[in-house]
Amino acid sequence: MNWNDLLSTHRYASPHKSADIRSSFQRDYDRIIFSSAFRRLQNKTQVFPLPGSQMVHNRLTHSLEVASVGRSIACRTVQKLIDIARNDAMRELKEHQSDIETIVSTVCLAHDLGNPPFGHSGEDTIGSFFKDGKGKELQNTMLPEQWSDLIAFEGNANAFHLLTSQFHGRRPGGLSLTAATLGSLIKYPYPSFNKGNRKKYNVFYSDLEVFEETMHECGIPKIDDEHLVYARHPLSYMMEASDDICYLILDMEDAHKRGIISTETIEHAFMSFFDPTKDSNVFKHKDEVYREVSDLNERMAFLRATLINKLVNLASDIFVAHYDEIMEGSFKDSLISYLPEHEENALKECRKQSVKDIYRHPSVVKIELTGFNVIGTLLEEFIGAILEPDKAYNKKLLSLIPEQFTPLHEGMYYKVQSVLDFISNMTDLYAVQLYKDLRGIS
Repeated sequence: MNWNDLLSTHRYASPHKSADIRSSFQRDYDRIIFSSAFRRLQNKTQVFPLPGSQMVHNRLTHSLEVASVGRSIACRTVQKLIDIARNDAMRELKEHQSDIETIVSTVCLAHDLGNPPFGHSGEDTIGSFFKDGKGKELQNTMLPEQWSDLIAFEGNANAFHLLTSQFHGRRPGGLSLTAATLGSLIKYPYPSFNKGNRKKYNVFYSDLEVFEETMHECGIPKIDDEHLVYARHPLSYMMEASDDICYLILDMEDAHKRGIISTETIEHAFMSFFDPTKDSNVFKHKDEVYREVSDLNERMAFLRATLINKLVNLASDIFVAHYDEIMEGSFKDSLISYLPEHEENALKECRKQSVKDIYRHPSVVKIELTGFNVIGTLLEEFIGAILEPDKAYNKKLLSLIPEQFTPLHEGMYYKVQSVLDFISNMTDLYAVQLYKDLRGIS
């Protein structure tokens, strides 16, 4: 792969270029920031309940912080590559540094746009409805390749779908982002029907054309022609690392603010990433800050910032160390999976702590159960309505779906997808309110 192709400004379904003081990638960034889908993230759950909770992350604040970390990783990585400059391609990166930072920030902002209400439990509810629930009866009405999208509904694929699809009454190409931005958004470059034993994927059946065009325009090689599996865009690794760094650390910080985990627990977890012999300056700085700052939340914010900085540097170092493999398309897994042993062990302990004390906490489990009930009910109602649209009740129900979600193609798959577009775009609060309205709950 080479950077001239990887930074392609080609826009799907939008051949005309308008004069603008912004670069093509700055326009992508602005289109995400000003999109209604991005604004809706403020009312989508990250981990903890939204209503009544203070100072915890939602999907919007999470995405903004991931974008900040992503920009830092991109900046440091490009600078290190320029410094070692083993070949002309590396030396030429200097003129692309600003574009790379902008692209990584943009895809970090967009990485959660496809998440349905209630996050991963929402994804599980949709998949279960078709795999084990009432939606199972639709299996014979569509192609196996289409059915696989439904039984394993995936927020990553839905983000790509949301950004590239033409909705009714709107322009072709969705937000009409550059190929470089779309390619960098794709962490799992294969469709659902060829994901095999892998849990995630990035492409719905309906979006195969724009997916292949994106990869072609970026010069990304196909590594399995039979199964439509491509290599990853190098910048997608930076976006993934930013998300990996943020979600675990910031979930723990939120849990501390809510009193779910103790100050001693989070302090030990964060400081375990630092080796007392190699990072003695960090321990010394911590003692200095603690003498000056007595507020517990402020102390934890200091530790969080120090830890994020360390992980940003490590992610950058890993990218540089594996640069040739990444550019050849042979690099496996994520940047974070290549952490040094000391930091890897600390990360494993943090994950165990989070599963035990955060993700299984009653307040979190209740949100997940709410998601199963709310989304399950909405699916049952609206899927039932598209199956029997002439019933009086169903006519009224279908009138609630905005015109933009009218299917543009014939077939049951596209009718179902239009319902999923409608439901997955909802905020948690809107989904709960609609559920109450349909059930007559005041």
